[in-house]
Amino acid sequence: MTDTDVIIVGAGPTGLMLAGELRLAGVEPLVLERQAQIRETPKASGLGGRILDLLRYRGLLERFEAAASGPYPPPRFPFGNLYLDLTQLDDVPMHALPIPQRAIERVLEDHARDLGTEVRRGHEVLAVSQDENAVTAEVRGPDGVYRVTARYLVGCDGGRSPIRELAGIAFSGITYPEVNRLAQVTVHESVTVHDDGDIEVAGMGRLHPGFTRTDNGVFAFAVNAGVLSLQTTEDESAEYDDNEPLSMAELADSCRRVLGADLPLGDPIRLSRYTFQDRQAERYRAGRILVAGDAAHLFPATGTALNVGMLDTVDLAWKLGAEIAGWAPAGLLDSYHDERHFAGARARTQTRAQAALRRTDDPAVEALRDVFRELISDTPALRRMGAMVGATDVRYPQPDPETHPLAGTFAPDLTLHTDQGTTSVAELMRTARPVLLDLADRTDLHEVAREWSHRIDIRIAKTDDLTTEALLIRPDAHIAWATDVHAPTDAATLRTALTTWFGEPLPAADA
Repeated sequence: MTDTDVIIVGAGPTGLMLAGELRLAGVEPLVLERQAQIRETPKASGLGGRILDLLRYRGLLERFEAAASGPYPPPRFPFGNLYLDLTQLDDVPMHALPIPQRAIERVLEDHARDLGTEVRRGHEVLAVSQDENAVTAEVRGPDGVYRVTARYLVGCDGGRSPIRELAGIAFSGITYPEVNRLAQVTVHESVTVHDDGDIEVAGMGRLHPGFTRTDNGVFAFAVNAGVLSLQTTEDESAEYDDNEPLSMAELADSCRRVLGADLPLGDPIRLSRYTFQDRQAERYRAGRILVAGDAAHLFPATGTALNVGMLDTVDLAWKLGAEIAGWAPAGLLDSYHDERHFAGARARTQTRAQAALRRTDDPAVEALRDVFRELISDTPALRRMGAMVGATDVRYPQPDPETHPLAGTFAPDLTLHTDQGTTSVAELMRTARPVLLDLADRTDLHEVAREWSHRIDIRIAKTDDLTTEALLIRPDAHIAWATDVHAPTDAATLRTALTTWFGEPLPAADA
């Protein structure tokens, strides 16, 4: 017997999101966090892209919107030292919600606790060991050292993850020799803000919004409602303690070095400092130990890591649930690595491209910026880049090249008309149960799916946006199988998909 089903090491957004998803999967998690309380030091400042869709599908988005620091801004996002202006698109592939990480963690912890999760703060994992049946963690808590056992353990403990190191998982990549300082301050009374967003600074003249490269680094700013948002980037080899907050003096010194003059700063609203790494775990699983979030990947650009990490957990939780419940088909848990390593590598590609555009200033790179700027003035290219940054274009790899094009993609939020009234795909996914969604009243499909009725929900509906006749949707809202023609092989391919993802059917007498 183990003490719990899954030990989660780390109560950041990734660990807390995993805890809630595991509870929806019928699993008992225990969260261990070495910090005694949620850290107030500013870190991530928002959620964006696909994770917002998933939170809406779980019925959680309103909680985050209530805790946000402001409304959804116009969809304009930095890419390297350029901008993706998605406001010109009718079908915007990415939005962002401004919300500080501490607020994200509070919402997620409240949700996890509401579902019955135990979160132990001030409990540091010192060592882990595993055998073929269980994982044991040695933990130092307020009352001393103790041991706890579980079926599995997931390291959600950040980029310097002790769990990843204890599991012997390689974390190859590079650390960029640069330090970024990010701040929001009130506009100083001596600074003039022009109608076009320019600012006038004594001794500097007029500065334009966006990125300005100097011999000593990069300075970027924007002004909105009396708040000056600014960032400096300098090449430095020094390492900083994440627990040591950025001070106004350090920020002012950085601005002086980059701009060559003093920039008057008002009162601080938010101050943070970060470095960039480009790393990915060689494998996301080592026996009964798994990694997610920053423990699995670090990206050389902002606005990506937290969203990708939270999405890792949605893929992982239902697969762990299947393993613990005893019905997981062969290879299901390993598919967590296959799918999320793929998604992480794709995020790594676009953030590496940002680093290339951002870091150097020779004529060849300037030409690359010009070409890229020209490309994203075209609607199709702009839409594609927005989807890539927001991870809304991810399609998990499929073993069969003949698989339906929707297989592996995120299920669209169709409006559904049923005998009980109007609903939607989003509402169907709130319980994190897999769904066979029949949009054409296919009796042949019902008969097959009924053999898995103990594990999946069967829903019959009509939709005004019919693009397919039936969808098999996994708990993570990704499509496992689809058909848009009444082909004689549909029942057989559906049976294969159900067996692949949801194990063996009920015996005929019980179906």
